[in-house]
Amino acid sequence: MDTIRKVEYFVIEVSNKPGEAARVLEAMRGVNLLAFTGFPSGKRAQVDFVPEDAVVFKMAAKQARLKAKAKKGGFLIQGDDRPGVVAAVLQKLADARINVTAIDAVAAGSGRWGAILWVKPKDVNKTAKVLGAT
Repeated sequence: MDTIRKVEYFVIEVSNKPGEAARVLEAMRGVNLLAFTGFPSGKRAQVDFVPEDAVVFKMAAKQARLKAKAKKGGFLIQGDDRPGVVAAVLQKLADARINVTAIDAVAAGSGRWGAILWVKPKDVNKTAKVLGAT
């Protein structure tokens, strides 16, 4: 059984150099993160935080003087690992004519898997309905 939940995420841009992700994660030490991802963006890097509690995240970012861009919506999926599970999720969205902006999926060990996926803001509510997100 998969659990799909709508989540809020925040973007912080940092220098694209060694140690920057470690620096911002250290600043978020007291924040429980459901997901974290980072990638190059031009000459800088973008790090995305999916906190369990947005209020706690915002307070920590402010205290660390990190400029977090406005919250956006995404989806956290967790469940029992099985062949084709990611393809099935993406096919549901394709059938509903929803374009996925990005997805990161991983085997979590012990027969579990997880993914974080993003769609355009205009598609968040439709995606929640199609996937049965909570």
